[in-house]
Amino acid sequence: MKKQHTYILITMVIILYSCNKTKKTEPVQVPIENIAYKKQVIYQVFTRLFGNTNTTNKPWGTIEENGVGKFNDFTDKALKEIKDLGVTHIWYTGVPHHGVIRDYTKYGISNDDPDVVKGRAGSPYAVKDYYNVNPDLAVNVENRLEEFKALIERTHHEGLKVIIDIVPNHVARNYQGLTNPEGVEDFGASDDKNVTYDVNNNFYYNTKEAFKVPAWKDGYTPLGDEKHLLEDDYFDENPAKWTGNGSRLSQPNFNDWYETVKINYGISPEGKKDFEELPAGFENEDYKKHFEFWKDKTVPNSWKKFKDIALYWIGFGVDGFRYDMAELVPVEFWSYMNSAIKMKNPDAFLMAEVYNPSLYRDYIKKGKMDYLYDKVQLYDTIKHIMQGFGKTDNIPPIQDDLKDIEHHMLHFLENHDEQRIASPEFAGSAKKGKPAMVVSATISTSPTMIYFGQEVGEPAAEDAGFGKPSRTSIYDYVGVPHLQRWVNNKQFDGGQSTEEEKTLRDFYKRLLNFTINSSALAGNYQDIHLFNRENTENYNDKVLSFVRWSTDEKLIVVSNFDAEKGYGFNLKIPKDLIETWNLKDGNYKTNDVLYNGFSSNLTVKDGVGSINIKLDALESFILKIQ
Repeated sequence: MKKQHTYILITMVIILYSCNKTKKTEPVQVPIENIAYKKQVIYQVFTRLFGNTNTTNKPWGTIEENGVGKFNDFTDKALKEIKDLGVTHIWYTGVPHHGVIRDYTKYGISNDDPDVVKGRAGSPYAVKDYYNVNPDLAVNVENRLEEFKALIERTHHEGLKVIIDIVPNHVARNYQGLTNPEGVEDFGASDDKNVTYDVNNNFYYNTKEAFKVPAWKDGYTPLGDEKHLLEDDYFDENPAKWTGNGSRLSQPNFNDWYETVKINYGISPEGKKDFEELPAGFENEDYKKHFEFWKDKTVPNSWKKFKDIALYWIGFGVDGFRYDMAELVPVEFWSYMNSAIKMKNPDAFLMAEVYNPSLYRDYIKKGKMDYLYDKVQLYDTIKHIMQGFGKTDNIPPIQDDLKDIEHHMLHFLENHDEQRIASPEFAGSAKKGKPAMVVSATISTSPTMIYFGQEVGEPAAEDAGFGKPSRTSIYDYVGVPHLQRWVNNKQFDGGQSTEEEKTLRDFYKRLLNFTINSSALAGNYQDIHLFNRENTENYNDKVLSFVRWSTDEKLIVVSNFDAEKGYGFNLKIPKDLIETWNLKDGNYKTNDVLYNGFSSNLTVKDGVGSINIKLDALESFILKIQ
């Protein structure tokens, strides 16, 4: 979901660097006998856009004008090509039924009011019905659940895992479940609306006020130039509910998440928690102990509702979830829900947005999250470097700071909330993502995520309506031109791709496939950048280097972020690392595993290693010691 706040930690990173500049960075040691995993790669795909071959791209355009992708567009061929890119999991974004500006009343679905929907296609983070799927995505709306079930089966048949969104912090203002399982009641159905708060109310209420639509700004209207029948600056909600981002105003601000309502997790308006907290030291217990802890506890009604939703989809065949804005929901709830999910599927893949680094360890250890976005530290720092004013010196301290939880910090360069690398507002060129992607994908044991179209350099240049250029719109019906050329009228073969797009996709394919098959990338890490900054001539803050290793694979990773210049230098490998690798004085051949076009000798003399490196602008090597 589009963030209203971001914690920028560049200052903190600089401080960390100044403290670590002369200190040897300790390696992140992973006991080899404990390595029972390989790197994982998540392909986030905006489901309604992937198979859309319509190129009209009219702002605020309808489905008929701009087109829409369907579940059925993910054919066996499409899924095979995604898998062959080096992908292990697909995150199908926008699957749960959310508000849309399209008439589906003949299917028993109520119309949505454009005054409380963002864009014509609606926000996937304003879920209207958690037990069904977006009707836009089905060829036959009546069979939309069956079509999604078939997609899960096709995905599994191709050897891929399925992830969908759950948004526990808020739901759409017009929430209405149509296909709830027996005994399941809609959010708010039994709320006492005469009080602001009750532990078992699903929402918070302004008991004596009705909801008012935000005052639109800068000439904005919900559907652009078109006037919709329901567009009247009015939405019937009395009493008014608090808004998803926490606004207590009966008339939220235009910049609030006005299309959503905040879920009550048993925290009073004054901040009192009306539920039991985890005992001291319980962060060290496994999910089974957490599950047992909650079995005899009374928990708020909203907790039960979301647990039931998650278990429903696990039973449906979904393999995991991406949780939106998880830090806005109490960590005790995550312990309760995630332990229940793991009891049903111990291998469930659970990843979440948490942007406050001081909360990372609680949400991983107490909340039993598998993975959190590493946005505030690694992504934000790499973005500054890609834009030309950041320094690679700031990266090693981040890895040192997170070394106890590095496996749990999901890495990415693009997702639906962030600007496209190729957009002028970010880097202006997809090529600038290449060294960044090598670093992001190889610096830790954590999973890597890429966003559909990233692999072909999509710049998100279209003005789709509510969504503006630099980010592929999540609110409108729109085409994704660079991806559409690869889709090639649903042949999924790159038949219309430019040579530059094909070359970029080949780079991603080589890199990602290497990462998921490398034992070293599931093993140990040590920084050598700071050592070389102090000891190597011509080595500078546009270059980054580190090493990764396991018992049977030793890698030296070196990347040049400079878009204008290449650099040559004699890279040093510190004595302690040479000793760890048990290398004797002599020469050892190294080869680049990405393109096999560069080889050099690692020379060990008096216990210190050195290797001659010549990097072109934006070039990276992953050198394997033979």
